[in-house]
Amino acid sequence: MTIFDIFKKTKEEPKERETEKIPEVQVEKKQRKPAKPGKRKSQKPERQKDFIKRPKEKFAVGAYRILKGPHITEKATDLAKSNQYIFKVYPRTNKTEIKKAIEGLYGVDVVSVNIVNNPPRKKRVGKIEGWIGGCKKAIIKIKEGQTIEVLPR
Repeated sequence: MTIFDIFKKTKEEPKERETEKIPEVQVEKKQRKPAKPGKRKSQKPERQKDFIKRPKEKFAVGAYRILKGPHITEKATDLAKSNQYIFKVYPRTNKTEIKKAIEGLYGVDVVSVNIVNNPPRKKRVGKIEGWIGGCKKAIIKIKEGQTIEVLPR
């Protein structure tokens, strides 16, 4: 039964160590000024000093992930006279992403964004059936006096 003796816990007496007594140092705490009524200091930690603040500018970062390109048709050119432009966009984008991408890429102020989602549909020619792929389009209205050059001249 000596095999099972290794699993038994034995109480060992703690060895006495010679420890040097460290003198206690008293640290003086800074006194806080009383907070002004009405103003409350935020509990957020302070930022690192090497943190660089970027100016609030409109960037076109990732616009290629949102906009496929302009949609150029007769109707689109007629809408351009009333400051509305049509762009093909990726299916998962939303209005706010489209607005930020257009403002950053073209440097214009977007007034409104409307979305048209054309679903895919079946097309049949004789015995052969196929699908015409759908697309998602965004109709963007910009401020008066601003223009977007869709086709470079």
